[in-house]
Amino acid sequence: MEKLISYPLSIVYYLCFGLCLVIFHPIQWICFNIFGYQAHKKSVDYLNFFLVKCTNLLGTTYTIKNRNTIPKNVPIVFVSNHQSLYDIIGIIWYLRKFHPKFVSKKELGKGIPSVSYNLRHGGSVLIDRKDPKQAIPVIKSLSEYIEKHQRSAVIFPEGTRSKTGKPKEFAQSGLKILCKFAPSAYVVPITINNSWKMVKFGAFPMGLGNRLEFIIHEAIPVKDFPFEELIKKTEQSVVSSIK
Repeated sequence: MEKLISYPLSIVYYLCFGLCLVIFHPIQWICFNIFGYQAHKKSVDYLNFFLVKCTNLLGTTYTIKNRNTIPKNVPIVFVSNHQSLYDIIGIIWYLRKFHPKFVSKKELGKGIPSVSYNLRHGGSVLIDRKDPKQAIPVIKSLSEYIEKHQRSAVIFPEGTRSKTGKPKEFAQSGLKILCKFAPSAYVVPITINNSWKMVKFGAFPMGLGNRLEFIIHEAIPVKDFPFEELIKKTEQSVVSSIK
């Protein structure tokens, strides 16, 4: 029954979602090229506000827990499990005060209105997952960026989305580089629940009535732990709250 009801709602949703991407693409261009970083950042924030509102058409709700525990005025490395693109929309909007930048695959850097432009010009980095050597200097540049500007990087160490919500093993290399070159950073683990249910039927139709939960865990100072212990504590925090 849910799938049947979802067909017409999904059509409306995708029309609204696509319209947001198309409208905000020139807005981003104007903001970035004429007014600079802060204006562009605001345009991306509000793009994702409207994308969140689009998901409300499907009965989706969002709960963000412990947001006030995130350290301020320091570099942050958000480390999260990954279930769908709705993880990203939620993080950009609800954690917008921390200027989140993403480690993303290079394929997303072209061809998608608004999304590709933001990835190329908003401070995020694009990596070639087939060429690990290329990723090292790119992620290093991101870590130096957040260290300098006291902003945040977001990394999904699973490397790919979980289609069932079951966590995959964390890869260490990307996080290790971020921590090495942003020594004053805090690692903030995030557990995301139920995002995968948005696409449980595939790209169409959409899942209905899902409650997406973002659980912010205790921040871990990079300088206080050997990396092996840091990654272990981070993975345990994330995985322990996956439902």
